[in-house]
Amino acid sequence: MPKISIGSKTFSSNVFYAPLAGCSDLPFRQMAKKYGAGLAFCEMVKMDALIRNDKNTYRLLDYTGDMHPMGAQLCGSRLDIAADCAEILEDLGFDLIDLNCGCPVDKVTKDGSGSGLLKKPELIGEIISKIVARVSVPVTVKIRAGWDDDSIVAPLITQIAEEAGAGAIFIHGRTRQQAYKGLANRDHIKESKAVAKNIKVFGNGDIFCAQDAKDMFEHTGCDGVLVARGTFGQPWVAEDIRRMQENLPALERDFEFVRENLLEHYRLTRSYANEKKAILDMRRVGCWYFKKGEIGRALRSRMSKAKTIDDVEFLLESLKDPEAFLKQLATT
Repeated sequence: MPKISIGSKTFSSNVFYAPLAGCSDLPFRQMAKKYGAGLAFCEMVKMDALIRNDKNTYRLLDYTGDMHPMGAQLCGSRLDIAADCAEILEDLGFDLIDLNCGCPVDKVTKDGSGSGLLKKPELIGEIISKIVARVSVPVTVKIRAGWDDDSIVAPLITQIAEEAGAGAIFIHGRTRQQAYKGLANRDHIKESKAVAKNIKVFGNGDIFCAQDAKDMFEHTGCDGVLVARGTFGQPWVAEDIRRMQENLPALERDFEFVRENLLEHYRLTRSYANEKKAILDMRRVGCWYFKKGEIGRALRSRMSKAKTIDDVEFLLESLKDPEAFLKQLATT
């Protein structure tokens, strides 16, 4: 398995799992660890909320003692509090701190945070410098290629981030204007890798399977990959990529294997969240694992109507026999 060093830390794999708002909760990251992701990020946390000790923000940073290494991601553009926030995260035990310069949603960019920072590359460098001077753990930055096609700044920010002391940069090949439409442009990642000296460059965008990761490595020459939506319903994607890297045959992921992992994800969720939250989470998570086909459609329909934990458990148990599951639905 290809290891990778970022700053003072060495990670067992160069396949990392991205911070995903509303998704990268504790059960999600526990599943990621099971399958050998080099690092799994928590959901991003806002600088202002961290400073004011918002309890919901700190809840996003929950972890168990066996989950190291762990990454935390800061979202914000305030130079005056960035280092203080990074120190809080280091004191909480995180092994790597990332600056979010990629989130495209309006409520984040409107104050210059997330992708809004792409308009101010120099400020990105200043924030990174402040954080690097304060903490001892590696500091990284996640960006998009640019605000739009007329302002591609990924290679420039790669150089600025390296000069500021960042150990790695995660580059999503789409622009902010694209949001999640169209394809990620790997050429922007390739160009950024070409100007990098010591900073590690991770490719991000449209990685849904081992072959996608292989294509990313081969096209860009990147040092690692950051998998985002490709982790939904397949926490084992890091293992699949590792086997590809080691020229090992792909493992068969049959229906029962997927069901057992969904069941494990459910149990982790049930032990972490209250009943109402667990039901809501499983409406989303259940559809991740069974996205396609008749089973996927049927599960989405029934899971969206689940009112109690018993309803959820009945559905997951019924999936042991897919044919009977579909027949039973047809009669109700």
